[in-house]
Amino acid sequence: MLTKKQLELLNFIHDRVRETGIAPSFDEMKDALGLRSKSGVHRLINALDERGFIRRMPHRARALEVTRLPEAMSPAVAGQGRGHVVVDAGDDNGTGRVIRPKFGSQPKPVDTTLSVSIPVMGRIAAGTPIEALQERTHEISVPQTMLSKGDHYALEVRGDSMIEAGILDGDVVILQRCDTAQTGDIVVALIDENEATLKRLRKRGQSIALEAANPAYETRIFGPDRVKVQGRLVGLIRRY
Repeated sequence: MLTKKQLELLNFIHDRVRETGIAPSFDEMKDALGLRSKSGVHRLINALDERGFIRRMPHRARALEVTRLPEAMSPAVAGQGRGHVVVDAGDDNGTGRVIRPKFGSQPKPVDTTLSVSIPVMGRIAAGTPIEALQERTHEISVPQTMLSKGDHYALEVRGDSMIEAGILDGDVVILQRCDTAQTGDIVVALIDENEATLKRLRKRGQSIALEAANPAYETRIFGPDRVKVQGRLVGLIRRY
C-alpha cells in the first residue's frame, strides 16, 4: 500500500518517462510534489524501490525504471510487465507505450506497433563539438506516438556531456526539425556553420548559452548570429 506522496511521485515519474523517455531530476520531483528539500524525494524513491515499484539503474544518471504500477492506478498497464526508461529499441519498435495527456490523469494505452521511418543523419557530439551533420546514413523505425508535428530525424550520440539529462553515449536521439527553441530546450545547435552539438539552450540577453549536463564541461556562450538551431529533442532510443 502506497502513501499519497509515494503514489504522486510514482505517477509523476511514470508520466515523464513515457512522455519524454527521460526520468525527471530530483529538483523536478521536489517541485512537482511541493516538497521543501530533495531529502524528501530520496526517502520516497527509497520507499518505492523497496516496494518494487521502481528500479534504480546503476552507473546511469537519472535512470529510474518503473517496474510496475498499482492496479488501482492503471489497470491497463498493470499486466504489461516492466516499463522502460526509454523505448526498448531491440527491434526498432517500442511496445507497451502509454501516454498521459497531463499529470494526474489516467493513462491511455496506445498501439505502438504503428511505426514511422525517419532518417538517421549521422552522429552528434554530446561533448566536444564535431563537424556539421552528415548526409542521411540509414533509416530507423520509431513509434508514431513518439513524434510530434512536423518533420523529424535521428542522430547517434557520441560523448558524455549530457549524461545528467539522461542522454548517454550510444543513444539515438529523435529530433523535431525547427529553427527556434525555448530556453531550457535540448537542441541540436550548429555553431559557425561547421560544428554541431547536442546541448541545452539558454537565452542570456542577446547571447545564447549552450549548456552541458555534466559538470566536467563548461557552458559555451555565443552571439546569436553564431548559433543556428537545427532541431529540438522529442525522444530517445537506447539499446541494451
